[in-house]
Amino acid sequence: MKVRLLASLALTSAFAFANAGCDSAPGKPKPGLAKEQIRPDQVTDFNTLYSQNCAACHGNYGKNGAAISLANPLYLAFAGAQNLQRVTANGVPGTMMPGFQKSAGGMLTEQQITVITQGMIQAWGNSSVVGGQSLPSYTSSAAADPAQGQKAFGLYCARCHGADATGSSGKGGPGSIVDLAYLSLISDQGLRTIAVVGKPDESMPDYRSHPGHVLTDQEITDIVAWLASHRTPAPGQIYRQNP
Repeated sequence: MKVRLLASLALTSAFAFANAGCDSAPGKPKPGLAKEQIRPDQVTDFNTLYSQNCAACHGNYGKNGAAISLANPLYLAFAGAQNLQRVTANGVPGTMMPGFQKSAGGMLTEQQITVITQGMIQAWGNSSVVGGQSLPSYTSSAAADPAQGQKAFGLYCARCHGADATGSSGKGGPGSIVDLAYLSLISDQGLRTIAVVGKPDESMPDYRSHPGHVLTDQEITDIVAWLASHRTPAPGQIYRQNP
């Protein structure tokens, strides 16, 4: 009798499970009751990936963040797809920019990195922004001359930043760009990028917008070298008190 009862219960359970279908399997949502979640490494929507990984530093929609604005067509043209892909994947050593690709310790796949970089170009790029002019190279292989850089800075940058780059030219103007703390947080490439593309969010002009002059690749290289010459080898030492 007991055996018949157990067999009957087993048959009833099997029949009920078959009628419910596979969607009623434990851990699987029924159709219409819950949206199935995709794995994080399968997200391929640009807006989602940018919001989750980039917006905190570069700002919503690529503007007004603590880091450089990405929604700047001149910046996107200057950096180019290859550099955007590399920097997003591997980060920038010595700065606050981390590597987002799994191979660099991040959480994103190579495909997701491509979605982000191509998405930025498609959403915010403009191939006509250069207007037929030749862009300075992203990195420079030319020999730098800090002394010439100081002269060029005095001619084209001092009206806003002061002759000594401490921001002393006017009240309420930009702060010092030779401050040791600032220089310890920005790379030479970061200085070069800002010199070329400016800071549209802060009304800083790009390399083409100096009165009566377009900065040359060599001048930019020299200016960056002069600014970088103000760095101290061990920036943390300046904050230590003497014993």
